[in-house]
Amino acid sequence: MKILVVSDSHGNNLYLNRAIEQAGEFDYFLHLGDLEGSEHFIETFVTTPKKMIAGNNDYYVDIEGEAEFDLDGHHFFMTHGHYYYVYTGVEYLREEAQKRGADIVLYGHTHVPYMEQKEGMLILNPGSISLPRQKGRIPTYALIELMENGTVKASLHEVE
Repeated sequence: MKILVVSDSHGNNLYLNRAIEQAGEFDYFLHLGDLEGSEHFIETFVTTPKKMIAGNNDYYVDIEGEAEFDLDGHHFFMTHGHYYYVYTGVEYLREEAQKRGADIVLYGHTHVPYMEQKEGMLILNPGSISLPRQKGRIPTYALIELMENGTVKASLHEVE
């Protein structure tokens, strides 16, 4: 199963659309918050199953701030990240994920891509699809592949 993960589109759908096209076929779509209107674009143009959560800038949306779900034998925990002090690192987020029994933890908020895979847990921030803050400031997204043997492959990608 192939999952496209994005965050922090802030209503700018140009690079979001490019990421969707660039990712090719995928089975699931996840947005980690700060949609600011992108939810309408996603509902219209993303035909696969999808989950979206609200971020700290999503004031007028009726979307939950976090989500947990199981998919292909993996327990996902999605959060925008602002409640877990992610600007200072992922320690609080990791602790919360362990309490929830999550093995795939997804967050946004920092606008900087991050990926750590150790001790049976993937912690992933796809960066921002519209307002990147890392060196080079190129919009980024992530792909997660849930393999039939139970392993997880994750990768970060720049939008071309």
